Amino acid sequence: MLSFVAMGRKNKLKRFAEVATFPNVYEIDPAQESFISNIEGVSKDLRGSWSARHFQNDHPIILELACGKGDYTIALAQDRPDQNYIGVDIKGARMWRGARTAIEASMHNVAFLRTRIEFIDRFFSVAEVSEIWITFPDPFEGKITRRLTSPPFLDRYRKILKPGGIIHLKTDSELLYEFTLEVIHADPHCRILYANPDIYSDLLDFNELEHKTYYEKKHLAEGKTIKYLRFLIDD
Repeated sequence: MLSFVAMGRKNKLKRFAEVATFPNVYEIDPAQESFISNIEGVSKDLRGSWSARHFQNDHPIILELACGKGDYTIALAQDRPDQNYIGVDIKGARMWRGARTAIEASMHNVAFLRTRIEFIDRFFSVAEVSEIWITFPDPFEGKITRRLTSPPFLDRYRKILKPGGIIHLKTDSELLYEFTLEVIHADPHCRILYANPDIYSDLLDFNELEHKTYYEKKHLAEGKTIKYLRFLIDD
């Protein structure tokens, strides 16, 4: 009989193999710094043509970085079928859930990209992305440059966002929330549009905040407060 740990590992490997067959999932082709669509087995460079070649429309593109299971990506895409959503994460086994849900629900405005966030500017052209969501990322205590709202990451986002492109941060981490506020205030090209250190203390100001990720539900059950920042990067 397999142990609980062994069964979990087996399921993870099964999902990792299955996600490679999904038509809505792309991952890095290391040889070309491009993409490879696993189901087709051919390299694709979609920079500048995500809307035309994958989504086959001209709708705005919104990214969810560190998307995990992709539940927030799915929820946002269900709310706004007139926008294209791409969940980005390095964990293929986690991404499986969101990608499978999108396929089963025939959601053609959802895709997933398996890569490290450090490489995000390799896969989108200048001004190709309209908005970025960062939902419950690792705050990386003691590793400032790895935080997804640190200046090096903002510089990457600046390359691919449209002028005035909005960035959303949703987090339970007081450390990351305060750190991000400091980064924004120190950057003359960033501007805060909205900041709330406890979004559920009163009526929500934005409908999209109603959606809760797997991790958010855990944080709330532990009595943590959920913080939200909305800011933009000006040229």
